[in-house]
Formats: sequence, C-alpha cells, structure tokens
Amino acid sequence: MFDVLFHIRPRPGLDSDAYEAAFVQMVELVSQIPGFVSIEGFAGEDGSELAVARFETEEAIRIWRNQPEHVQTRERGRRDFFAAYDITIAEEKHHYDWSLDRDGVQPSASGRQRLAEPAPSNLSAVPQGAPTGADASGS
Repeated sequence: MFDVLFHIRPRPGLDSDAYEAAFVQMVELVSQIPGFVSIEGFAGEDGSELAVARFETEEAIRIWRNQPEHVQTRERGRRDFFAAYDITIAEEKHHYDWSLDRDGVQPSASGRQRLAEPAPSNLSAVPQGAPTGADASGS
C-alpha cells in the first residue's frame, strides 16, 4: 500500500467555487483508477490543506499522475489555485486502525473529512497527540 501526501498552500484570492469544482472532478476521476483505495483531507489552521490518497501499487499512482485530465488540472492548479504544494509518496510498512464503535459511530474530535464530500471551511487540523491506532497486530 502506498500513501500520496499532497500538502497544499492555496493562492490568496482563490476562486473557491472553481477550486471545489476541479476538486470534485479529480475525486471522480481518481476513483476510477484501478488500485486507488481512498482519499481523505485535512485542513490546517493556517489555511493549508493535506490530502492523503491511498493506492495499492506504485503503478496505480503512475497511471493517476499521467491521466490526461489530471495533468491539465495540475497545470491549472499551478496557474490558478496554489501558492505552493509538495507531494510525498510513502510505502506503508505497517497500518493500524482503531474505532470507538465498529457499527458506524466514529470519534468526533479527529478533524478528519473524506474528500469525496465538500470539506467545510472551518475544518481544523488533527490535534497533536490524538490516538492514531491501537491494533498491535498490524495488517
């Protein structure tokens, strides 16, 4: 499993409607890539954003990176949406998961937002020291 960390600093004066429309389109496209697993987003108090996309293989990441509409939108992002961004691709060595209630009730203070849904503008970053998992068996 591979994680793509996309850390974004939006451009001042960003057209948020155009940005959201492009974002929704990219989520729809990446969801069609074989080997794509999920995407979640986090917003920092400083206005920055972090998208965490999970893929089964590096090949799936390569296919996404070269997808023609993604290439065009990436160029548009540089031109219209972003002041800066950085991307990190990491291979998962271990993954741990924990949930208060496996029947659908999740802890509410995590600050996590699925990117497939519009993220509220007041979403705060995950607090430092927040639990990240307790399943010692790994997977």
